[in-house]
Formats: sequence, structure tokens, C-alpha cells
Amino acid sequence: MSEEPIRVTRLDSGLTIVTEAMPRVETISFGAYIAAGTRHETAAENGASHFLEHMAFKGTTKRDAAAIAREMEDVGGQMNAYTARENTAYYCKVLKEDVALAADIIGDILCHSTFIPEELERERGVILQEIGQANDTPDDIVFDHFQSTAYATQPMGRPTLGTEDIIKAMPRDALTGYMRRNYGPANMVVAAAGAVQHNDVVELARRHFADLPIASPDSAEAARYSGGEFREARDLDQVHLVLGFEALPFRHQHSHALMLLSTILGGGMSSRLFQEIREKRGLVYSIYSYAQPFEDSGLFAIYAGTGEKEAAELVPVTLHELRRVQYDITADELARAKAQLRASLLMSLESTGSRCEQLARQLQVHGRVIPTEETKAKIAAVTIDDVQGLAAKLFRGTPTLATMGPADQVPGLAHIVEKLAA
Repeated sequence: MSEEPIRVTRLDSGLTIVTEAMPRVETISFGAYIAAGTRHETAAENGASHFLEHMAFKGTTKRDAAAIAREMEDVGGQMNAYTARENTAYYCKVLKEDVALAADIIGDILCHSTFIPEELERERGVILQEIGQANDTPDDIVFDHFQSTAYATQPMGRPTLGTEDIIKAMPRDALTGYMRRNYGPANMVVAAAGAVQHNDVVELARRHFADLPIASPDSAEAARYSGGEFREARDLDQVHLVLGFEALPFRHQHSHALMLLSTILGGGMSSRLFQEIREKRGLVYSIYSYAQPFEDSGLFAIYAGTGEKEAAELVPVTLHELRRVQYDITADELARAKAQLRASLLMSLESTGSRCEQLARQLQVHGRVIPTEETKAKIAAVTIDDVQGLAAKLFRGTPTLATMGPADQVPGLAHIVEKLAA
């Protein structure tokens, strides 16, 4: 009798291991997913999660930075990491015969990083360059301004990269202290997907993650959505605009209705915003919507990049679509959105990397792996009334507006509130 495709084991240390066996693949994605990110930092250590992500590959008691890269690339493997507001991940993809090396390297950088002062200073400079590059990229940094306005003066609103002043001043013990607090086994999921044997992965995790710190992570400060307006006038060819509202957290009963709402409004080339604003009126090159859930809050937002003259028409048309979606969704639109979500879900299951990340995140957010059939059923059960009712609730709330560039033609927050309430 073959083993179940998905298996979960929790070690006595609190470390959770989850695997999914995917037939007919020759590779394995392997990663460690930590339930801590930007919102778990203090004000003085803002950017520590991201700084740690950089420093993890810069040397351990066993390997220097060159050896970490060389050993992975000697077997054709790929290795990376990312930092988000509520989690941080370190992961790689290797051929199935190299899973032991993957576990060894990821475990080594999380348990035995040395934070050599010379490497720390070198990487501090790299991060300052990254911050400078982000500040010079308006269609990137505008999202940080949007986030900091939506969640003003609190951890949820702080930039993931940190600020130049904080990064310049951040001492080594701020990084090691943050790691000791948050990188413990009970705050981490080790996940693997592909040509895996569950028991083998459990033993590898038991061996290579044995030296994780006995952490006592601090609870994240509760998110408090405030909304508001941010404008930065720059000499740019385009206005970069993000308009959003407080939305839903993970685990909300209407989370699937929210995904469908985003798909209908701005989720693809057939979406209302794309068709009306780009295809019919030619006002933008790029426009889309997205829903971002968090543990205890969430955002729904629309991004658009447009010319200075076109901005005067862009916002009224966008607001019209936000009003119209509250009472005028067709059965065909909803069916198309459901098909898009189902296809996206099923396509993601074919990627070992996507599946690895999904397994870990579902365990951290929901406490269980959610069966695909359950998700499909919940998508299928959403009605037009569900989506329209949710739209009415969201878009009559307090907006958040962030603009960069020549945005004199973009109306202010009071006008937006008035038009959406009409």
C-alpha cells in the first residue's frame, strides 16, 4: 500500500515537517518557513528580517559564503529566500538524489550562521543599494507608501527593507537577537515537495535542524487599519497610483468571494478595469487589482500607472467600476472568474516550489493542509450576492490613496469617499 501523498510530522522540539509526494517528477523543492517577518520587528530593528535573509548565505561555522553557493550549484541546484510582512522563507530546488544536501545547507544557515563582521558590513552596503534602487523605482516604492499609509505608525506599515538610517545603524546583536527570538522550531515549518520520501525528510530535518534556538517569539502587535492619503510629487512621465481599502484576514468565511471580486475587477485581460480603462479608453499600460490577507487584517487595492493628462479621467472611471460591481455582476463574469481561480489553483499544484510553499503556509495560517477539493468546493459555492455584498462593504469603507509623480489631476480622499458613497 503506497503512502499518502501529503504527510505531516511534528517533532518533540515543536518543529513541523510536511511533505507531498508528487509522482513523475525528478526534483524536490525543500524549504524552511518561519512565521515571522516585518511586523514582528521593533521600530529600532525594522529591516532585520530582510537583513537576516541576506546574511544567512554569508557563512556558517562549516561553510563560507563561496562554499554555500558552490555546493548547491555543483549539483545544479537553485537556492533563494524571501521576506514578507508575516513570514520569511529559505528554500532550494534540487534533483531528488540531492535532498540530503538541501537539508544540510538550509539547516546549516539557520542554525550555524556566523555573522562575520566583514560580511555583515559588506551586506549592509548591498541592502542600502537595494533600498536606493527601490526608492528610484516608483512603481515599486509606491506600494510601501500605500502600506505605511493604510497602517500608519505601527509594525504592519513599516517597509520590509527597513530604512537607510536604521540599516546603517543596525548592530550585529540586533540580528542575532531577532533570530534567537523568532527562529525556533515551534515557529518554523520544514516543507518538501516532489520526489520525496516522508520518513527520509523527517530524519534529515531531525539531524540538520537540531540546533535551532529555543525561541520565545513575541506576539505581533495587532494591525490597526487607518487609511489616509500619501502624495509625492516627482518629475516622472507617469502617475503611479494605488487606491485601496481594508479587506479580509486569512480564515475569513468570505475569503474566496474576495478573490473572485479581485478577479472580476482587475484580475486579467478580461477584467472590468483592464477592458474599460486600457482596452476601451487607452488610459493606462498597466492596471490591476489584488487582495492581500494578513493574520488579523487585509487589503484590497488597485494599481494603475497613467499619464498626467489621463489621470483626470482614470479615477472617475475606476470609481464608477467600484460602484457598479456592488450591484451588477453577471453570471458569465462570475463563472469566468471561478474558472480562472480553479485553473490557477490546479496549475500551482504542478510546481514543486509552489506546492512546498503552500503546504507550509497553510499549516502556519490554518493549522492544517487544506485539501484541493475543499478549496474548489468553496470557490464553486460563492454566489453573485456574496461578491456584490462584499464589494458594498469594502468600497464604502475608508480608502487609502498613494500617488507618486505628477498627480495634480488625481482627486483627493474626500472626493473619493463622496463618490463611492453616492
